[in-house]
Amino acid sequence: MKPLREMSVGTFLEEVGSKTPAPGGGAVASITGALAAALGRMVVAYSVGKKSLAEHQPALERAGQLLARTSDMLLELAREDALAYEHMNALMKLPENDERRVREWTSAVEAAVTAPRAVAGACADLLRLLESLAPITNRHLRSDLAIAAVLADAGARSGWWNVRVNLELIPEEARRLAIRNEMRQLLSEADARRARIEGECGE
Repeated sequence: MKPLREMSVGTFLEEVGSKTPAPGGGAVASITGALAAALGRMVVAYSVGKKSLAEHQPALERAGQLLARTSDMLLELAREDALAYEHMNALMKLPENDERRVREWTSAVEAAVTAPRAVAGACADLLRLLESLAPITNRHLRSDLAIAAVLADAGARSGWWNVRVNLELIPEEARRLAIRNEMRQLLSEADARRARIEGECGE
């Protein structure tokens, strides 16, 4: 798959909509989170330098840097997710007793679960940052901040679905349960933060 940052929006949409395994849900989850971070950066950009927000300038500048790093990280996670899927797909085409499949299966499953877990986690962290920005940013961009929160929440939930599809491949029941509970807590907190941000932006 061509790196996402090298694709035009039109090309990405065509690729997603085509009968190919990648880019698929993993890339869409990552891009959704990256869009949320980009919108957050715009809100920050329109807040830095405003006299009414002078006391918050250091926090805003740090937030802008964090948001840029979050976008980059999510794009990298999209690449990792695609590579993990490609590896899993190749192994699944082999007989179950094939030496290579047996040797690489456990690590392939781990990679297929780890990347989308990281996407969900990054989006949850992004929501924490966006929530901190709600009271200290330009109020003329309330709708943009709210949309960023909605997208970040969607990115977290999408990451969970990409975890869920491979979760049953993990043989240890206790580990499956731990990941499921971790994700349930993460999504609950993400949803609550999204709701609080929307509530503040709607005032």
